[in-house]
Amino acid sequence: MAVVQEKPLLCKDFLARPKQLLIDGKFVDAETGNMFETRNPATDEVLCQVQEGGKADIDKAVKAARKAFEHGKWRKITATQRANMMLKLADLVEKNADEFAQLETLDNGKPIKESRYFDIPAVVETFRYYAGWCTKLEGETISNNPDFFTYTLREPIGVVGQIIPWNFPLLMAAWKLGPALACGNTLILKPAEQTPLSALRLGELVLEAGFPEGVVNIVTGFGANSAGEALSNHMDVDKIAFTGEDKTGREIVKASAGNLKRVSLELGGKAPNIVFADADIDAAVKGAIMGIFFNQGQVCCAGSRLFLDKKIHDEFMSKLTERVSKMRQGNGMDESTQIGPQVSREQQERVLKYIGIAKGEGAAVACGGDAPAGDLAKGYFVKPTIFTGVHNDMRIAQEEVFGPVLSVIPFEGVDDVADQANKIAFGLSGAVWTSDVKKAHKLAARIKAGTVWVNTFNMLDVAVPFGGYKMSGYGRELGKHSIDLYTNIKSVWVNLQD
Repeated sequence: MAVVQEKPLLCKDFLARPKQLLIDGKFVDAETGNMFETRNPATDEVLCQVQEGGKADIDKAVKAARKAFEHGKWRKITATQRANMMLKLADLVEKNADEFAQLETLDNGKPIKESRYFDIPAVVETFRYYAGWCTKLEGETISNNPDFFTYTLREPIGVVGQIIPWNFPLLMAAWKLGPALACGNTLILKPAEQTPLSALRLGELVLEAGFPEGVVNIVTGFGANSAGEALSNHMDVDKIAFTGEDKTGREIVKASAGNLKRVSLELGGKAPNIVFADADIDAAVKGAIMGIFFNQGQVCCAGSRLFLDKKIHDEFMSKLTERVSKMRQGNGMDESTQIGPQVSREQQERVLKYIGIAKGEGAAVACGGDAPAGDLAKGYFVKPTIFTGVHNDMRIAQEEVFGPVLSVIPFEGVDDVADQANKIAFGLSGAVWTSDVKKAHKLAARIKAGTVWVNTFNMLDVAVPFGGYKMSGYGRELGKHSIDLYTNIKSVWVNLQD
């Protein structure tokens, strides 16, 4: 039996504390008193019990957020004071980085090195970046008519509902909280029921950082017929921001019709990762592995469709399968683990179902193709899997698996691969590998996606906008563009006529 090489459990005290809802500056029990379990995906062991919030708790949280927005201290503080609170929050997350990394790995399953060196530093950077925006929100004067002084004000939207996914729990919370707080909104955060822990720990630090009561409310619970649906439907919520699957996104859009609340959606993807014969093959192999197996393939922008120039197909596949077959799969808390479990039993079963569908469609398993046996069988593991002989119209190539499953599709020429890359309902991301800079630019322009990488994959920066085309959603997170998601523009006319 493998020995898990892990550091002392820094989050032990937090796991032992009650997991309550954060409403109006206080941690409280859910109205129903119901609880739900959150489990370690690597072992299927219960980590702790969490309060199950519902409609009544959402109502309380929305009232608290409305009171804080309309009449509380938050509305009266200066932009610099708001920025200082966000900077203090970033400092507190950084101070507790190792504890947060452990919480993410225990709750989500991802390798501890990914939590420690990607997720948590990116959270800190996000809060610091948006703290800088607090003092940069400006209106403008418009001198079109000498009889009037006209200008614009950029104002916060108001009460914002934010529903985040389980694949990057704390980072997605930061992506949502950062711009919303910078713009002066108040909010209700609904974490995914699979991974509620890091958001609740963040809530403790929100209070420690000095945010007034009601500004940040956190309600844990479920989606459909529960807290998530109640938040989406609420008539006193001015905006919903959602990251997750496209089916849920459509339901949120329908729910928004009640009061025409604003909605921004970051949904699924089925990214084309395109490798030409003139590419650096070794670099492209590493990029393909990062593109699909990072975070166990549970990434909306994962490069799940690998388009290979027929001229290099066999050489590429030989190098790819050799490297993937050596990947170390195991408990995320083990420092040597490269790929962990899926987030839940449900997600493991979903991925294995798609693997069965691919086999039934006639795709060939180049490696993986099932769940591991032995010590890993008790967890929610799926072997890193590669299919060859895939056609772009197969379900395995058209539907989002959200797991460590790669479909390899051969192509001939730029026009062929451009057509295949765009023949999909999604449009979140894509990548091109080539040494021909003209070809790279031309193909990047043709790919219908919100992000296109050239000779790299999965690169993100808090200053660079991220979002999708088509069924991948609308609105842009990160960068200055997310400020538009959380503000209203007001035009003011002042009569200057005698």
